Amino acid sequence: MTIDFIGQPGPDSARPYSAATRAAGLVFVSGRTAPHDPANGIHRGDTAADQVRAALAVIAEVLHEAGSSFDRIVQMTMLITDPSDYDACNAEYVKHFPGGLPARHTARFGVPTDAKVGFACIALALA
Repeated sequence: MTIDFIGQPGPDSARPYSAATRAAGLVFVSGRTAPHDPANGIHRGDTAADQVRAALAVIAEVLHEAGSSFDRIVQMTMLITDPSDYDACNAEYVKHFPGGLPARHTARFGVPTDAKVGFACIALALA
């Protein structure tokens, strides 16, 4: 069985993981938050819903690079920093799965940033 590492970090990267791994017909996407690079005019978003949209767009890009797509997600992990954002995150999240909701679990997480939400997933690789 072959394991493909997609988006591996450079040797000086502070990120010690690949963006995704493809193996056995599956794509495993590492946790992603909304992009944030103020020096280049990129901001996460002010609300939890803004950050859900931006983070899921990043997940879609990683899936594409790994040879999969958003509609092939079978399991999603939603990570939130503040449980009071749960309803707002869910309200935006469901809009991205009009064909049916994948299995999901939610956990509270802490990161040294102002991220409100992050996602990781498992998807079927394209045949």
